[in-house]
Parts: sequence; structure tokens; C-alpha cells
Amino acid sequence: MERKSFKTILTAFFVIFLTSAKGQISKTFDPIDIFEIEYVSDPQISPSGDRVLYLRNFKDIMTDRNLSNIWLVNFDGSASRPITTGNKNDFSPRWSNSGDRFIYKSNVDGSTQLYLYDINTSSTQKLTNMQSSIGNVIWSDDDRYLLFTSFVEKTGNKLIQMPKKPKGAKWNEPPIEIDDMVYRYDGGGFRRPGSTQIFVLSSEGGTPRQVSELNKNIRSIEWMSNDKVLFSANLSENSDFEPSNSDIYSLDVPSGEIKKLTERFGPDYAPKVSPDKKYIAYLGYDDKFLGYQQNSLYVMDANGDNIKLVSDGFDRNISNINWKEDGKGLYFQYDNEGMTKIAYISLSGKVRDIVDEIGGLSLGRPYSGGTYTISENGRYAFTYGNVYNPADLAVGYNGSKNRLTKLNDDLFRYKSLGKVEEVTYSSSYDGKKIQGWLVYPPDFDPNKKYPLILEIHGGPFTNYGFRFSAEVQLFASAGNLVLYTNPRGSTSYGKDFANLIHHNYPSQDYDDLMSGVDHVIERGYVDENNLFVTGGSGGGVLTSWIIGKTDRFKAAVVAKPVINWYSFVLYADNISYFYKYWFPGMPWDNLEEYMRRSPISYVKNVTTPTMLLTGEDDYRTPMAESEQYYAGLKLNKVESMLVRIPGADHGIASRPSNLIAKVNSILAWFNKYKE
Repeated sequence: MERKSFKTILTAFFVIFLTSAKGQISKTFDPIDIFEIEYVSDPQISPSGDRVLYLRNFKDIMTDRNLSNIWLVNFDGSASRPITTGNKNDFSPRWSNSGDRFIYKSNVDGSTQLYLYDINTSSTQKLTNMQSSIGNVIWSDDDRYLLFTSFVEKTGNKLIQMPKKPKGAKWNEPPIEIDDMVYRYDGGGFRRPGSTQIFVLSSEGGTPRQVSELNKNIRSIEWMSNDKVLFSANLSENSDFEPSNSDIYSLDVPSGEIKKLTERFGPDYAPKVSPDKKYIAYLGYDDKFLGYQQNSLYVMDANGDNIKLVSDGFDRNISNINWKEDGKGLYFQYDNEGMTKIAYISLSGKVRDIVDEIGGLSLGRPYSGGTYTISENGRYAFTYGNVYNPADLAVGYNGSKNRLTKLNDDLFRYKSLGKVEEVTYSSSYDGKKIQGWLVYPPDFDPNKKYPLILEIHGGPFTNYGFRFSAEVQLFASAGNLVLYTNPRGSTSYGKDFANLIHHNYPSQDYDDLMSGVDHVIERGYVDENNLFVTGGSGGGVLTSWIIGKTDRFKAAVVAKPVINWYSFVLYADNISYFYKYWFPGMPWDNLEEYMRRSPISYVKNVTTPTMLLTGEDDYRTPMAESEQYYAGLKLNKVESMLVRIPGADHGIASRPSNLIAKVNSILAWFNKYKE
């Protein structure tokens, strides 16, 4: 008889213990399990298609950090191994065109710098000592140079001058002068003077050479040749008031000459040069100041002539474009009815779907997200995700799908997740079909009645879908049915469906959501005395709107909301955008319109016990929005609580413990009022 290893015996015992009726280890998916979840991101298939680099993302429970290492695996799934290890962030691997090296970024030495890894010698070389962050990095065709962007700080004379302080005096820091329209960013803090510039670096190392001198930020870059670079930027003198109006330019590196290649009002960006260098593909649209405007795919000659709309008639947003090696078409990804797909489009505009279930990167809630890369021979690697697993690595060719990793098998093999069922129903407002998903408690019994949580997505121009959500599964594990839907305004159903809320948000999306609740109640296993509602950002807007319209919910959690549109457009982190795209003009010229659509206008109607939950460093929907609503609720003697998440921006769950805090706050509030 073969002698079994101690690890094998221990594993077998552990499985028996977990499945034993006397086992004490929880089979329930619990909040602390957040720290055990891993996921794949940024898969990079080699040019020859034989190997894939990818990030393995994990969490450190002791430092409350999200970390990542780089792994390498063969296309057939064999020889999987880590290239980097340790509690740090190694990320953005990019193959050389020869496939024998790759560059990546790492904070192993404290600041994030660029490193080069040689596959043949397994050696690593540090390439940079930049003072600012490094943007996207691209290899030149001959692998001699690296192209990237980095922020260059601008120094100049200050208007406010302070007298010289006495030696040894401890004065406060000098005044901070702000004269930019957009002066702070959510997640980035207050804007420093300066702009993003283009750099070229030898792949052997040395000093990066700045090759651009612009007073505006550069959005995306691409090699045209070793002496010519493409980039997109908004160089308009009126750029502060026209935030979406970017164009594509060419930069002659030796002379510094810049040529404008596109000419229209609207964004043009993400240039990709065809393999034969004759054409440039790019994304953009004609800006019509709509709330939702989706990208189309264009192709032009290398000199900017003969611009052609390739994706005419394709009513979905296009992203992540890559030329096919023969130059006859491009690969791209898009969302359709809550599902992200890879597709191919010929230069004549014919679209062919290749593979679906691209996603799994939004760990908290079931948002779209995911990515792919494709090799010269048409093999692809992508982040594979569905409602039962965060992103794993998958590869394929010509429509096939081969999952290579199961990073969370060690967790979910012993934890019970709730079943997820797609639901479709008609809106009570106009009969429009609405898609949603119902999540059941793990031990669901159709003969019992369960509390129902309505979970509403943000955006509002985003979509939920057939994707894993730790938050939703934790709600279900606590014994609740959970409904999440894509009401009007959601993406992945075409531009007309999304723009049903143009200058009309929130509005009949309320009816879509209430119809979803009614649809699930008709099934007979919902406890109508225990209905709850929550949502974040745009979902927070709708949650506060709902409780101003109805008292059918026992309790509500309004996360990071907009409560007062008048105040929001004046101190959110994109001052130049919201007033002209989401509203017909300035708030002082449209007071009635702003207040009619502001939940603060209906706070007097609220009787539902309500929690407000927002990050203290949120600059997208600043804390003052929540504080206004909280004050209104308190003045009206509504049971309410304000929860502030320290150090968190709009993405509250950016740290593992914050995601746990968010889920536990919501469940604690609902349990307090559950009958």
C-alpha cells in the first residue's frame, strides 16, 4: 500500500471534519472570509501565444492591504509558477515583442518603479528611480525603447508671499494656492501643479528622457515608430469647460513637432496602430452633452486622412481594442445585458462574438469589469468570472474557453454560496423589460418566508450582471433573499435605454425597482414585513429617493449618495462635467429642476429608519451630502445614524476591512429593525 504524506492525511481529515455533523467550523460565507479571497487580474499572453503572465491578488490580514504578485503559466496550464513573491505590489507586466523579457512595476523598494525581468536568466533589473507615478508602458517594435507617461510637477512664483520666519520658529505650512477649476480628485486628493508628460527610456536602463512639453495631461500613448509617438489629450484653450473634448496627436520625437490628427467636438483616444503601420484605430464619439454616450470604433490613415466609422450600427460601448495580425479587423470587449464579452469586428463593420464571462474584478458588488489580451496567432487570455467565483485565469482560441486557475477552490469548497437566478420582469411604468438577478440564502427552503434586500447599483450609467459579489453573497449568507437589477439608465442595453434617464434622474427607474420587488414577492417566499433597501453612489441616490416616495421598507442604508444636486455639482471632483451633462445648465438658472430631482426635497416624507454610510475622504459624493440628509432626518425625528469610514474615498471597499465594515454596518442596521 502506498504511503500517504502527512499533508494528504491532514487534508482528508479536514474534509471529513467539515462535513461531519459535529464539525464546528462554519460552512457559512462570513465577513472575515474576505481576507481569504484571491483573484486574477491583468492577464498578458505572450506574442507567440505559448505563455501567460498574470497577477495573483491577495490580502494581508495583518496590514489590511491588497497585494499582488506576478505568475507565469503555459497556455496549456502547465508549469505554473510565481515570478515574484512577498507582501508587496508587483503589477502591470508587459511582454517584449521577442517574448524573452517583460517589464513590470513594483513597490518593493517603497516607491513604485519599473523593473525588467529576463525569462532566460530569471534575472531582474531595476530601470527607474522616478519621483512620480509611472503610467502605461509600451515596448517599441524593436524592443530597444520603452514609452511611458509620468507626472511632471510645475514650480513657479506664488501670489501669496510670507515673511521669513525666525530661525527655529515652528510656523504652520504656507498657504496652498488653488486656481484650477478641477482642483481635487477622488482617491488622489488635491491636485498638484503640473501635468502628465511622455518619456522614452532605453530598455537597457539609463535616464528616462522627457519628450513632450505640454501644459495639459496626456490620456493615452502609442508608438508609431521609434521616432514618432501618438497620444491623446485635451489641448483646447477651453479644456476646463470642455472636459471630454480630446483629440489624437502625433509627436515627432527628434524635432518635438506635434500634429493634430482628429478634428471634432468630442473625445478621441486610445489610438492603436495597425501591424503594417498604414492605419490608426481609435475610440470616441460626437459629444452631444447626453448623460450617457458610448464609444464607437474609428479607423483613419496614418496621417489622419480618410476617417471611417467602423462600428456604425453596433449599439454597445466598445473598449480595449486590438488589431488582428492580418490588419483586416480588430478585437474588442463590450457589455451586453449584464455580460462582458470579447468580440471581433471586421473593417466592414461585421461583428462576431468570441467568448463571454469576462469579469470578476469587482469583488464587492457585481459590476462589469475584466480584461483580455490576444497573441499574434489569435490565442487569448482573459479574466474569467461568474456569480460563483471572482476572476480566475482562462485562455482560448477561436471561441474556446479553458479555465486554468481556481484560486478560491480552497475556500468555496467548504463554504456555501447562495444560488443566483436571473429574473426578467416588466416595469409598471411603461412595460419595459428589466433584467435582474435573485440570490437565495444557501439553505433556501421554498416553504419558508425570507427577508428581501433590494441592492441598487451606482453610476447610474453602469451595470450589474452575472458576476461574483462578496457583498451580495454575505447578505444572502445572513439569511436574506437579495435582488439586484439593471433599471433604466443602466448600460449594456444600448444608448436609448441608458438615456431614458437623461436630465431625468432619478425618475421612472424607481418604478423599475419597485416592479422588481413586486415580481419577487409574487413567488410566495418573501416576508413582506421585512423588506430592506440599500445602494451606493447612484444606488444611494435611488435609495434615498425611494424612502422619500414609499414607506414599504423596514429600514434603509444610503451609501455615499448625492442628496442635493445643487451642492453636488459645485463641489464634486469634476466641477466642469455634471452641470452640463446631467442637467440643462447652471444650478442658479435651473433651481426648480435641480431641487425636483434632489432627494433632500423629499426628506420630509421619510419615516423609514435610515443609515447614512460614506468615506471621510470621498470627493466624488462628499461627506457633506450625507450630512445634509442626516440633519434633515434628525430634524424630522426619523431614526437615523451617520457612519463615517475613516480614510476611505468613494471606493469605500478599497481596503479589506472597509468592505467588512460596510457589510457589517448594513446587516447590523437591517437586523435592528427586522421583525
